Amino acid sequence: MYNSTLLFINAIGPEMILIFFAILLLFGGKKIPELMRGIGKGIREFNTAKGTIEKELKDGMAEEDQRAKDARELKELREREARRQREESFITRDEKS
Repeated sequence: MYNSTLLFINAIGPEMILIFFAILLLFGGKKIPELMRGIGKGIREFNTAKGTIEKELKDGMAEEDQRAKDARELKELREREARRQREESFITRDEKS
């Protein structure tokens, strides 16, 4: 038991123990749960905001990809129509001759 306690103290480090005591002295035993709740709430809000931003970025990227795809399809359609009109003009010119 004694060895495991020493091992725990060595793993945490004396700095962390000092920080825990400083927090206990500054905030007191009754304020620490409120402080931790506030920190937890802040972390949840941060993660929610992060998720929202990631979703917006992914949606924006997908929208941009769709626009690029639509632009390529429109260009191909215009090229086919121009080719068809050239072929028609050759056919009508040959028919007139």
